[in-house]
Amino acid sequence: MAEKGFEEILAPNHYFDRSFDIQAAKILPGEYYTTGRDMLLVTVLGSCVAACIRDRISGIGGMNHFMLPDSGQDQDNPLSTSARYGVYAMEMMINQLLKLGAKRSNLEAKVFGGGNVLRGFVVANVGERNSKFALDYLATEKIKIVAQDLLDIYPRKVYYFPKTGKVLVKKLKRVHNDTIVEREKEYSSRLQYSRMEGDVELFT
Repeated sequence: MAEKGFEEILAPNHYFDRSFDIQAAKILPGEYYTTGRDMLLVTVLGSCVAACIRDRISGIGGMNHFMLPDSGQDQDNPLSTSARYGVYAMEMMINQLLKLGAKRSNLEAKVFGGGNVLRGFVVANVGERNSKFALDYLATEKIKIVAQDLLDIYPRKVYYFPKTGKVLVKKLKRVHNDTIVEREKEYSSRLQYSRMEGDVELFT
């Protein structure tokens, strides 16, 4: 059967995963990927959060990897730049799932990340803010959360199989380099720059 809609490739890192014998896509900070095919989606999370959302009937699913920018405003304010950016990051992926043929009423979510790994980071409780936003957003949208692994102090590697909903999470308790932290700091800086330049005009 032909897949409805189209596959949105915003995670350019594709490879064949020999461990699981399956095509895979690696999702980096700020990226997302949706698919109706049987494949593996992989990401490594520090303070960022990944929402894994799928249509539990059709198996059409996706994963995003995002962080709320520091708006310099009340973080609980639903009109803050941070909240608007988070909504945008979630809606972009959900809209692509619907274009592929997923039904909103069938969506379920698994949420991961939000670790306190960015020591010395400018914004306090980055992971906690990201986690709270993801949970609040999904509750507001009435998308059932069927699993979560949030907060703690360790980075995580997440393997998500959207066709079946299976997830494997590995906590990286021994990380011998700062790649994860540096990648997220660079991503956070990019968010600040984008907002200052007016590139993220979300709801005008």
